[in-house]
Amino acid sequence: MAPPRSFLWARRVFLTLLTGFVLVPVYVMVSSSLKPLADVTGTFRWLPTELTIRPYIDIWSTVPLGRYFVNSLIVAGAATVCSVVIAVFSAYAVSRYRFRGRRVFTVTVLSTQMFPGILFLLPLFLIYVNIGNATGIALFGSRGGLILTYLTFSLPFSIWMLIGYFDSVPRDLDEAATVDGCGPLGALFRVVVPAAVPGIVAVAVYAFMTAWGEVLFASVMTNDTTRTLAVGLQGYSTLNDVYWNQIMAASLVVSVPVVAGFLLLQRYLVAGLTAGAVK
Repeated sequence: MAPPRSFLWARRVFLTLLTGFVLVPVYVMVSSSLKPLADVTGTFRWLPTELTIRPYIDIWSTVPLGRYFVNSLIVAGAATVCSVVIAVFSAYAVSRYRFRGRRVFTVTVLSTQMFPGILFLLPLFLIYVNIGNATGIALFGSRGGLILTYLTFSLPFSIWMLIGYFDSVPRDLDEAATVDGCGPLGALFRVVVPAAVPGIVAVAVYAFMTAWGEVLFASVMTNDTTRTLAVGLQGYSTLNDVYWNQIMAASLVVSVPVVAGFLLLQRYLVAGLTAGAVK
């Protein structure tokens, strides 16, 4: 039975409004990034009177955007790799073995997601400073300290999601690998991991996006040398002026890696999130 005509029109109107709600800010950002600063700070016009690519050139000299870009790539990449590796081993152990405290561990891992990030800011700051004073290991103001900080947020969700995904992989595959002479690690890497690629990709994308766009901890745990992109964008706002066109251009440049990665891995991401959400 075909849906009524009123429902079809209502759906079209709703989808049109939703599309406009999403695309209008993107259009404003793109058009503003192609305008001179005087046009951006003046009366807003939907159609630019003058187009220029100068903001995309100036963003690299107004602030050290290249250094911030490298810092973000190193921090986000390292946090993603560490999160995926640790989550794979942890989730496999919880999914395939029965041990005392297994349920407590799972509930504890998931319960950490209930607390706001700002609750951990002061404790982590004090821990990093005290470790630096006691051992000389500089965690505060370093990339390593920021990577450890991001792991505290990405790991719990990654472990929880991979547990659900590994539970959906038949145990018969592990038994078949054992019969063929594989040990636990052999079964993990030769059988379970290839079958769980969508879930692992979803975890990797989540960990990368969490580290790439984080602002709160990056603004406190970094200095001028280790500052990341999310915090470095504040440099386009000075005491004398705000370079709105460069802010828009830099925001578009910053979003390119995440958007490109999401588009390339979209089918794995959707499959991983769907399979890992239910058992």
